[in-house]
Amino acid sequence: MKFGKVENPGDIDFTLPPDHPGTKKVLRPTEGKLNIYIGCAKWNKADLKGFYPKGTKDELAYYATQFNSIELNATFYNNFPIETIESWYNKTPDHFRFFPKLHQGISHWKRLKDATDPTNVYLDGIAHLQEKLGMLFLQMPDNFGPKNWEILKNYLEEWPSGFPLGLELRHTGWYDGSWDSELLYEVLEKKNIAHIITDSAGRRDLLHMRLTTPTAFVRYNGANVDSDYTRLDDWFERLKIWSDEGVRNIYFFVHQNHEEASPLLSAYLIKKINDALGTEIKIPHNPKAS
Repeated sequence: MKFGKVENPGDIDFTLPPDHPGTKKVLRPTEGKLNIYIGCAKWNKADLKGFYPKGTKDELAYYATQFNSIELNATFYNNFPIETIESWYNKTPDHFRFFPKLHQGISHWKRLKDATDPTNVYLDGIAHLQEKLGMLFLQMPDNFGPKNWEILKNYLEEWPSGFPLGLELRHTGWYDGSWDSELLYEVLEKKNIAHIITDSAGRRDLLHMRLTTPTAFVRYNGANVDSDYTRLDDWFERLKIWSDEGVRNIYFFVHQNHEEASPLLSAYLIKKINDALGTEIKIPHNPKAS
């Protein structure tokens, strides 16, 4: 994970900024169920060193016994055969959810222009996750800025409502005040598209804290230092506040420079949420603690 990496994480102010004023207008306190999905970005054994017990034959099948979800980055690099997608569905329990990233051919190669056909191909395949499809997310490249607003707007407005979508923007111009971001928020709210928050050491500008739906989709990039845990403490407090204010879905996915720490951080956050909110989310097992 190179995005947002810094040489000296200890020099970074990791304080979470206050909510954007517009966040409160999309939240309405309710007694409805709070859906919480916390997981890693991948299930590859080479990345999650020490997580899998010796003799594990199927990494996804084991991963799904420990987590209720995964942020599926593999779909950014490949359009998988339907048989493979169906195998993911069959290997995971009923409660498990996938959060796949849209293919780079759509976001980075086409840059959303004339992207209807590749989008349809992608959706036709990923639809085989059926009810285990949590939310797709569209991540745009760093150099895709507000000058491309009309292209982004047209793509979002044509997005099929049957596929829940989150959007991650990385160009500084979307949030630095040089462009009227209310134009973006209006479309996201109208289309019920979640506005992804990215917490990364080197890109604090992406902590826009502007929800556009009652869904908080957070991509948390740790730095493999002790402050990763205190940062999670701060996120826990914010998520708790948001749940009181009306957030109905929390999707929180942990990334690391060295991914072997991701299950440990996820387990830490899950335990805090269970203790505070009375949820019973499975806490991932750490084989090294056995």
